[in-house]
Amino acid sequence: MQQLALDDYIGKAGTMSGTVPIPNASVAARARAVLVPGRTAVWIERGRDLWWGGVLWTAAVQSDGRGNLAVAVQAGTWDTYLSHRMLYDTLTATQVDQYDIVRELLDYVQSTPGGDIGIEYGTETSGVLRDRTYNRFDLPLVRDLIDQLGSVKDGFEWRIGSLRDAGGRRVKRLQLGSPIRTGHTDIVLDHPGPITAYTWPVDATGRASAWQSRGATSNANQAADSVPLMSALKVAEQDVADGWPRLDGSSDYTTVTEQATLDAHAAADLAAARTGTVIPEVTLDMSRASVSPALLGATVRLRIRDLWHPETLDARYRVVGLSISPPERGRPESARLYLEAA
Repeated sequence: MQQLALDDYIGKAGTMSGTVPIPNASVAARARAVLVPGRTAVWIERGRDLWWGGVLWTAAVQSDGRGNLAVAVQAGTWDTYLSHRMLYDTLTATQVDQYDIVRELLDYVQSTPGGDIGIEYGTETSGVLRDRTYNRFDLPLVRDLIDQLGSVKDGFEWRIGSLRDAGGRRVKRLQLGSPIRTGHTDIVLDHPGPITAYTWPVDATGRASAWQSRGATSNANQAADSVPLMSALKVAEQDVADGWPRLDGSSDYTTVTEQATLDAHAAADLAAARTGTVIPEVTLDMSRASVSPALLGATVRLRIRDLWHPETLDARYRVVGLSISPPERGRPESARLYLEAA
């Protein structure tokens, strides 16, 4: 594999891209046999450590002007498989722990012929009970259902990680958390030091201090105008009192038919929108810092001293994303971490 790049996240799908050179007929035969988009599993190891796993989705054979052949490939983490699975049956849950609802959806996916890709899970619970009805007539994607279930007040995070068990077996493991956390001690990162560069974006284009969400539209009375279910208007009055201008936001949940569920979505969306988007990125020299996939969910202590931080920034953040660029000719190995306030 050449020109390899990979990333993994908490809260969204990770990706992998790279190029497989085809120098001779023997390699071409091997590549044709294994590079089957939609069917091939991809595992990436660094030494004997398992760093990434997912599904191969695209492969493009390329020939340059000199007749050199290569196959450009792209893959997505295991959770992207759930973006290709629909719910064809109605499922109902009444006062069921939200983690158990996720596992029920996974069981539905993996109980169908050809649907079991080997995702494993534990028995942990969140202590938060939910009522949900998923209607088969909506033809919902299973990934969307899990994302929506976790995006309400007192919700959760989820991902499907790639790891080795005690016996060395490669495992696809569902991870759930509110939030997902790993490790017990802070990892200290300094700039100047192992941090070679950083970006600190602050984006207020999505900030809001008032929020309302739209739900499903009822067609029960054909003689009346159809209007969607609306959440209560949520207003962060303290923001206005602190001097912020009123900023409005909205969201749509077209399959939600319960008022309490829609209100919970609106409350969670407002909480996320009140501070705007702040996702710091730090780039690490991997020869000076210990980096592994286990960093996802870990807490780092960031210490930065420069012209912008003359009194030294010293704060704790959780790692929610990891992007790796392995070494190539003329390019050192580096890692980029995506952070959120711990």
